[in-house]
Amino acid sequence: MAKLYFNYSSMNAGKSTMLLQANHNYNERGMNAQLYTSELDTRFGNDEITSRIGLKKKSNIFTTKTDIYSDILNKNNEVSVDCLLIDEAQFLTKEQVTQLGMIVDKLDIPVLAFGIRTDFQGNLFEGSKYLLAWADNLKEIKTVCHCGRKATMVLRINDKGQVIEDGMQIEIGGEDKYVSVCRKHFFEKNVG
Repeated sequence: MAKLYFNYSSMNAGKSTMLLQANHNYNERGMNAQLYTSELDTRFGNDEITSRIGLKKKSNIFTTKTDIYSDILNKNNEVSVDCLLIDEAQFLTKEQVTQLGMIVDKLDIPVLAFGIRTDFQGNLFEGSKYLLAWADNLKEIKTVCHCGRKATMVLRINDKGQVIEDGMQIEIGGEDKYVSVCRKHFFEKNVG
């Protein structure tokens, strides 16, 4: 029986690495996993999921307008889809999270979504909010704050390493723009 899984964390916890490992496991068994990532993250190219440790794989792209259910339904008519793997799941819309549920419930295809839970102001992303509410299985992927505690939050920084408190929710970046910290250091605005 298929399920909707949401694997979440702050930045730099290895989400993309875990997704690529899951894809490898499906492929190794002769199964077909479909990979999707957001059009917003173009740091490593437009149609590729890339981990910080150098693993990468070509991927389908989703925008806020992509009907993922129809996409998978059409692909499944051509060749059996055994699993759907979503990177940057925080950028999904509420409607797309509903579609992921339909893929699980109507097509009996497991969906593994990987994403960041909260933004640099401590607010839930839309995709994360609905995945936290509707996923069958939630798994926190842990990473560490500079103090050694579990990092659950992110701070946005400028090029001088100073904390930025205002701005648009979405600004793509990696270690150059974000630092994962524990809740205490999030409220203290302490990047370490």
